[in-house]
Amino acid sequence: MPRTATFAFDETVTIVTGATGSLGTAVADRFVRAGSTVCGVDVAEPDPADSATDDAPFAAAERAHFSQADLTDESDVERVIAEISDEYGRIDHVLNIAGTWRGGQPIEATSVDEFDLLMDVNLKTAFLTSKHALPALQEAEGAIVNVSSRSSLEGGAGDGPYRISKAGIRLLTETLAAENRGTVRANCVMPSVIDTPMNREMMPDADHNSWVDPGEIADIVAFLCSDAASVTSGAAVPVYGEA
Repeated sequence: MPRTATFAFDETVTIVTGATGSLGTAVADRFVRAGSTVCGVDVAEPDPADSATDDAPFAAAERAHFSQADLTDESDVERVIAEISDEYGRIDHVLNIAGTWRGGQPIEATSVDEFDLLMDVNLKTAFLTSKHALPALQEAEGAIVNVSSRSSLEGGAGDGPYRISKAGIRLLTETLAAENRGTVRANCVMPSVIDTPMNREMMPDADHNSWVDPGEIADIVAFLCSDAASVTSGAAVPVYGEA
């Protein structure tokens, strides 16, 4: 029999990076519904065309607020974190959802620009956001959740830089957990393939039914920020779906 877990994040403030992407939007919506004030951050603004849909928290939700920032630029990250902290007086959760995928080329055919893009978007954004939010998180005894990947567990042909960047996320998570033991919990989720419009377009012949819905991942992220996971830090949680 299916069961639904409920979480109460009233009077908390949550930062969601990559907030206008499919997973970021689902996570933001999940935390808004749980009562948190959600501060979404992304380089791309929310699409006005999404404002009429039920899962558009930054267009419809009273407690969802959006800030535009380049999360690969430390000065921009420092600015937006300071603005959020000053505006709301606290930061309880940092959810580093920002990320991208590139693949298809072996290492000898991979350009430096593509390598840098993957390291910047997948790893540097999580590093910088965590770095500048940590003082507020430490004060609130809050939580960080990052997004790694199942493919980060081993090398593979064609998307090595992506796997490397996501392995870095796991190590960043473990480092944050070790350095903040007893104050800030840090965990990451490891999806297989996320069922997004972009992934369906890039992989039209794949078995989409085996992929993981963004809302299901959002539920795990909420659990990792909840009191139910109060003894869990430094974990890499598989979110594989049917894959």
